[in-house]
Order: sequence, then C-alpha cells, then structure tokens
Amino acid sequence: MIKAALSWILWPGLFGGCIALNHLALATAYPIFCFNLIYFSLALSLFALELIMPYERAWSKSDGQIWPDLGHTLVSKGIVQVVAAAIVAMGIAQAVDAEGSWLWPTEWPLAMQVVLGLFIAEGGLYLAHRIAHSWPRLWCFHAVHHSVKRLWIINTGRFHFVDAMVSILLCQPLLYLAGAPKLTFLWVAAITAFIGILTHCNVEMRTGWLSRIFNTPELHRWHHSRVAREGNTNFGENLMLFDQIFRTYFLPARRPPVDIGIDSPMPTAFIEQLRRPFIWVRKGLPVNSL
Repeated sequence: MIKAALSWILWPGLFGGCIALNHLALATAYPIFCFNLIYFSLALSLFALELIMPYERAWSKSDGQIWPDLGHTLVSKGIVQVVAAAIVAMGIAQAVDAEGSWLWPTEWPLAMQVVLGLFIAEGGLYLAHRIAHSWPRLWCFHAVHHSVKRLWIINTGRFHFVDAMVSILLCQPLLYLAGAPKLTFLWVAAITAFIGILTHCNVEMRTGWLSRIFNTPELHRWHHSRVAREGNTNFGENLMLFDQIFRTYFLPARRPPVDIGIDSPMPTAFIEQLRRPFIWVRKGLPVNSL
C-alpha cells in the first residue's frame, strides 16, 4: 500500500524537489557546483529506489556494461557536450553580435522564459532524435544507446559521441539565435538532466496525466521496444509537445516489453562500441534499424 502510494508521488516529488533546489542553487556564487550536488543526490536516491522498488526485477541483474556506460557518459555528456557547446556558442555569438538579443522576451517572468527555452530546445532535440531513427546512417550511432538490455540510471548517458554531437548541433543554435540569456540555458540544461535520469531509471513510478506533457519512464520504456511501431515513438527529450503534434506519442494500456535492445550484436568493450557504428556505416547497417 505504501509502495503504491509512493509510486504516484515519486516522479513529481523528485522532479519538483530538484527544480526547487536548482532555483536556490542559481542564486549562489557557485551554481554549477550546486547543480552537480543536486544531480548526484538525485542519482543516489534513484539508485537506492531501484534496489527497493524496481519496475522490472529482471533489469536489476548486472549486464556487465557499467564501465562502458560510464565511458559513453563521460565522452558524450562531458567532453563532447562542453566542446561542442563552446564552439556553437562562439560561432552564433559572432553571427548575431550586431543584432544583440532583441528577439528574446527579456521582460517576461523567468519561469515563462524557461518554458519558452524548453519549447525551442525541444524542437531541435525532437528533430535530432527522430532523424536518428529514420536515417540509417545516423541510426548506426544511435543504436549504441538502444543496444542496452535493461534500463537503469547508469546507462542514462550511454550515447555515441556522434549521436550526442548531432543533438547538440540541432538544439543549442536555436537558443543562441533566439538570443536566450545564460540563465535560460542553465535552466534548460538542468531540466534536461533531471528528466533524463528520471526517464531512464528502473523505479516503479506512475505519472498519469503528467506523461501527456513530460517525458517519463512510462513513455521511454516503450521507446526502447524492439518492435518498430513501438520503438519509433516518444522522441521527446523533455516535453511531449512535438510527439503530440506529429502523432508519435505512444502509451498503450499494457506493460512495456522486458526484452529490449537491438538484434545486431554490440561489442561489450567500450572502445569497440565507439568503432562499431563506423564499420556499420561503411559495410552495412544494423539488422533492425527502427
């Protein structure tokens, strides 16, 4: 009974708590450091919850991919994201320097500016994700993420660096061109991080009507289905706006499949996982390019 009630309050409680703490963090002299504390606290909380009330007990068993998962996270969400963001920022800043940020509604309340930033960023993220599923050459790289046999917090950042680069290049320039201020960027980045790890966690969570608006674990489990008509859905990173518009929203009244992954063999070693997509592009494609 307690677990059932907890399953309904976990997602909004954790997400709302992180938003509140991040609001306080941005008022300090060390917002990035404080954000990292919040994020890792969320990760530790979810790790404990995965042990206490897992959604799928089969996903609690080790798949031997912890270190490759962490390696991809370090490269794609760390090095690549920082370098790419810096390059894009400098390029766009020079391009629009003469115009300034007149496009951005700086007179709006901060909350409304953040919502606008999320909508703009989501357009690029949705496009990048959908292309990754529909263009075979890019699917070769995105398949690294879909090759996971279970969903849990550690493989949240398991993305090939090419895949991560495409998402950045189709998302961040939109915000820069719109003249979004630094604070909006920080909020969009924080919300994306919070929703991302919540989406991938193996915790019993029920989200109800919230899944109509946000990307949630209930939705993302279907996105990892081996069945093409199920996996080619729910492309939204944070919001389900474009999935609703383009009819790629999918949440049937049944339990998602436990057996996830791709049919093509994926190497177990991190370096080989980085190399394999290039081989697929050159010699042939993965078997089930969704």
